[in-house]
Amino acid sequence: MSKGPNAVKVHILDKEYLVSCPEEEKDALLSSAKFLNDKMADIRASGKVVGIDRIAVMTALNLAHNVLEAESVDTTQLDAYGTRIRELNNRIETALDKYKLELN
Repeated sequence: MSKGPNAVKVHILDKEYLVSCPEEEKDALLSSAKFLNDKMADIRASGKVVGIDRIAVMTALNLAHNVLEAESVDTTQLDAYGTRIRELNNRIETALDKYKLELN
């Protein structure tokens, strides 16, 4: 049963934020906040971007780029991998079945 949202404290670049979140999603929220904090800290540490707003925008652009790049993966290549995995799985099952028959 889902509980109502609770306020969860997250820390991003030395600032604390309260975020409303259902209890069952708290761990995912904390992981996301840590990931975002790490990415923003990397950009800040590079020294190329100054100001929290600019760091946030650059981080958002980088993450958006990563998402769009991941979405554009060639599905035919993924399908080929899936087909190859199924073929290998069938060969393994056939070999195991043959081995079981030899044992009996």
